[in-house]
Amino acid sequence: QMKKQCDQKLLIRMKTQCVPCSLNLETQCPAGYTKITNGTGIPDCRYYLEIKTHTLSFPGCRHHCMKEFEQPECCQGHWGPDCMGK
Repeated sequence: QMKKQCDQKLLIRMKTQCVPCSLNLETQCPAGYTKITNGTGIPDCRYYLEIKTHTLSFPGCRHHCMKEFEQPECCQGHWGPDCMGK
């Protein structure tokens, strides 16, 4: 019996919102995502504070998150919802 279903593993990556690094320890990834950075995260972004007529920009941190996703796919030579052969 040849395999008909060849699911593809997809990795979905995302980054959390940029916040002051000191506040980023508590930041959680969205449901279903795994945090792949530690501590205060990665200081690779800027966040903004609006003060009356000015907007100030500060260096901040964010976390990187990852989710594994299986995409159903038929093996070569098979197709359709049931992955039927020729």
